[in-house]
Amino acid sequence: MTIDGSETGPPPDHILGWIGESISYFPTIFDDPYEAGDFSGDSWWDHSQSLEQLINSSFNSFNTPAAATASAAPTPADSIVSNQSLSLDLSKKRKSPDESSPKTSRKNTSRRVHEAAEQDTSATAAPRKPAGNKKGNKSAGNSNSNGNNKDGRWAEQLLNPCAAAITSRNPSRVQHFLYVLHDLASLNGDANHRLAFHGLRAITHHLSGAPGSSFSSSSGNTFASSNLRFFSNSLIKFNDINPWFRIPNNVANTSILQILGEQHQPTTLHILDIGVSHGLQWPTLLEELTRRAGGPPPLVRLTVVPPPTSDDESRNVTPFAHSPPNYDFSSRLLSFAKEMNVNLQINKMENFHLQNLNSQVINASADETLVVCAQFRLHNLNHSAPDDRTEFLRVLRSLQPKGVILSENNTDCSCISCGDFTTGFSRRVENLWRFLDSTSIAYKGRESDERRMIEAEAAKVLINVGEMNERKERWCERMKSAGFKGEVFGEETIDGARALLRKYDSNWEIRVDEKDGCVGLWWKGQPVSFSSLWKTDVRVKECST
Repeated sequence: MTIDGSETGPPPDHILGWIGESISYFPTIFDDPYEAGDFSGDSWWDHSQSLEQLINSSFNSFNTPAAATASAAPTPADSIVSNQSLSLDLSKKRKSPDESSPKTSRKNTSRRVHEAAEQDTSATAAPRKPAGNKKGNKSAGNSNSNGNNKDGRWAEQLLNPCAAAITSRNPSRVQHFLYVLHDLASLNGDANHRLAFHGLRAITHHLSGAPGSSFSSSSGNTFASSNLRFFSNSLIKFNDINPWFRIPNNVANTSILQILGEQHQPTTLHILDIGVSHGLQWPTLLEELTRRAGGPPPLVRLTVVPPPTSDDESRNVTPFAHSPPNYDFSSRLLSFAKEMNVNLQINKMENFHLQNLNSQVINASADETLVVCAQFRLHNLNHSAPDDRTEFLRVLRSLQPKGVILSENNTDCSCISCGDFTTGFSRRVENLWRFLDSTSIAYKGRESDERRMIEAEAAKVLINVGEMNERKERWCERMKSAGFKGEVFGEETIDGARALLRKYDSNWEIRVDEKDGCVGLWWKGQPVSFSSLWKTDVRVKECST
């Protein structure tokens, strides 16, 4: 866990000391096969109502909401209905730990997908080539499996036309696709089978009209519903085998060091943490502060802004942002800082709303170096009115920070411009595919409760309307309109990120945009996320908030 990331072994002993009981996980990450338990809990198919009835009642509710609500109550997402004649139970499809793929053969999968595509007459029909060919259906642990070859990504060829059939209100087509998806979906197997599973849940959730919070709790063991030790160990393990968050964290840490080094005299370092690292980002930074010429700052202040917890806002939970109840990394991090001779203070803003942010609330002062670290959270702010994102960025500018590090998913869509369910859903599916494809390789195709929790957390993207992010170009426009100017990352930041990435799968790469200086994390030639550095533009008058 050093900044340059040149070491491929476990973190240094003093970092492991901060981790505590989790240290036993690092030497044995891949020593033993993972246990493949039943992760999904009880069957989520309720035979009290036919699938056709659900679809028809859902379409009727679109046309006459009041009447439909009175005549047919929505089915909760954790008891999605099925046709009585199917008599299918997902638990029967669970595999023993020694099985490497679902029982459905590749040939049969190809035939089922091909038949479904051939029957599709919608304008957004899936590609009609068979998906289960030998090149596109390799084992989950193969670094070349499926990739971005659309012909090999058969789950999308079922999910996307199913969403199109929902938009066009074609019950028979929806029913057909749901039957095929149910037959092929599995949490045991490659990224396609897993994507079919999570996509099927998202579609049936959409039809049932259940709130997002219900879906989150019924999707298996997610972050918020995990026990503390399991959550901590799983997150540490994931960061060690997948750079999805670790690279942005690394870029943010070295950027903080860069900003601190630009100050003319020693000052208090104040970090406003609006992120999803759950404290795992900061031990490495504290260690690096001790290596600076002159030592660490006289005081390091960490102000942590947790995600909202109210009932209304929980319907738009940001993936990876929440943690189990009573999870608090403060005591361990403070102990670690003491060992490193760093004077650290931590302030966690409980029951706090980002809209209420100001200098007084965070107790900011003019004689400190304030750095805002916003990672994978701002896109979920006020999703119903994207312009409110710009207003919040203006609030950040009013804090007069010495720097803002913004990291976000690089998704080609905003929730407002999608236009219909089909477009938004297909882009969410593509985003989740990259995650599942990369985790399949990271875990080497092995099953574990940790892997399923991580993937279930990521699957929230399919049902969270606030999760429809925007590409970095749009974020850059917003930052500039809010009174910020882009800064180029230092060579140490770029070199350190690339050195760290070498310990991960070769399908990952870092690209630096020469136009805006953003550092992009890419998977198999497709953008995943970007990190950017911003400072207050003195040429722009401070906007009123």
